[in-house]
This record gives sequence, structure tokens and C-alpha cells, in this order.
Amino acid sequence: MEFVTEKLLLIALFIFIIHSIETLAYAVRLSGARVKLIASALSLFNVMVLVSRLANMMQQPFTGSLIDTAPTHNTLEFVGIQFRFLIGASSLGTVFGMLLLPTFVALFSRAIIHLSEERGSIPSLFKRIFQFQYIKRGITHFSLPKFSYLRDTKIKDIPLKLLLVNTVITAIYTIGVLSALYAALLTPERASTAIMASGLINGIATILLVIFIDPKISVVADDVVNQRGSYHTLKSISLMMVTSRLLGTLLAQLLFVPGAKYIAWFTGLIA
Repeated sequence: MEFVTEKLLLIALFIFIIHSIETLAYAVRLSGARVKLIASALSLFNVMVLVSRLANMMQQPFTGSLIDTAPTHNTLEFVGIQFRFLIGASSLGTVFGMLLLPTFVALFSRAIIHLSEERGSIPSLFKRIFQFQYIKRGITHFSLPKFSYLRDTKIKDIPLKLLLVNTVITAIYTIGVLSALYAALLTPERASTAIMASGLINGIATILLVIFIDPKISVVADDVVNQRGSYHTLKSISLMMVTSRLLGTLLAQLLFVPGAKYIAWFTGLIA
């Protein structure tokens, strides 16, 4: 059986882009603290989150169609391999975002300044930065990560509890839709209930992210702007966060099937 199809590769590309964007979103706060324009940085951060959420919504129907077109023989094995391939794409997207992090810190710093000059107009900002001269200038900022970028990173500045929480939340968010679809195969009589559970799972992961992760990073960024904290501390925490995202996508491989079985069990309680 051919597990890797053109449709699967298209979905993997979507997921790759989604996780790259969400990883690079951590560069926005670093850039905001760097140019001391946190509020403007958060506006740009929200735009990136909206783009990633839109891309996530666009790929979900295609992912669901993998269930409809799966062979009737060995369906669980076939779909399971395809879904693990998609989880792998999320890991690759995160690594890609990590490699581009120093470049995008520089690019976002300029974009935030331009946003301030444009009086907060996102359309005007996009019109400006997509001009050829700005694209050409942006290419000059491209640089791969170097060990010198980690020079001032200190282990003591990294809250390990925050790393663990973000790893688990990322894992849940990564498998939310996939585990729900797989649960629909485990309990075909309650397939619709299982599929609808994906929104609840991703919603819970988003709420946990907003409650436990975002406020802590925002406070550290504010401390940098108000000269109560160190930029190197913020950079250490941001590097820790993108690393925990990668660990979360790897953990998702382990939680994928148990998560699907839990959803199948949960649908039995409410059926």
C-alpha cells in the first residue's frame, strides 16, 4: 500500500508551515523588547497567530479526507502511519522555525518599527515590506544560528516547570485533530462525536497556553523594556520555549494513540 500520497504531502506542507510560523512567533517578543515597542510587537504577534490558525483550519478538511479515502483493509495501520508522518512534519516545521529564529528577530525588529511609523496600520505595513527594495534589504539579514547566539544563555534563567508545561501543551495541540480522527476509526458508531472532540481538545490547549505560558513571557519582556530585567534572560526563555515546542512534537508521537483511545473512551461516557 502506498502510504505517502500527493494529498498527504500537501497536508504535511500545511502542517510544516503552521509549526514554522508558531515557532517564529516567539521571535516577535524578542524583537519587541529589543526595540522597546512591546505593544506594537503584540499586534504583529496576533497577526502571526491568526495566520497559523487560518492555515490550521484550512488543512483540517484535507486531513479528515484521509479517513474517507483510506483502504478498508488494515485501515488503522494505514491511517496511523500517515498521521505519524504528519506529526513528523510538525517536528520538521519547528526545527525550520528554530533555524530561522535569529533572522526573524532582526526582520521583526524592523517590521515593528515600520508598524509604529505606519500608526498601527497592518495593511500599510504589508504594502511597505513587500516592496522589492525592502525584500532585497531583508535578504541581507538572513543568517543561520551560530554558537555565539547561545553565548549569554544561562541554564538558571530557564524555568524548567515552564518548559515541561509548554512541552505537554504543544503535544496536546499537535495531536488534537489527529487523535480525534483516529478515535473515530476506533469507535465508528460514535465517529461524529469523536471528531467533534478535536475542537474541545485544541480549545483546552489554547486556554492552557494563554493562562500558563503567555503571561510569564510577557512579564519578562515588560521587565526588559522597563529596565528591570535582562534581554539575555528573555532570549534564554524564548530559546527554551522553542526547544520545548520541538520536544512537544516528539512527545506527540508517544501520546497519539493513547490520546485517541482516551477520546474513544470519553465519547462512550457522553453517548
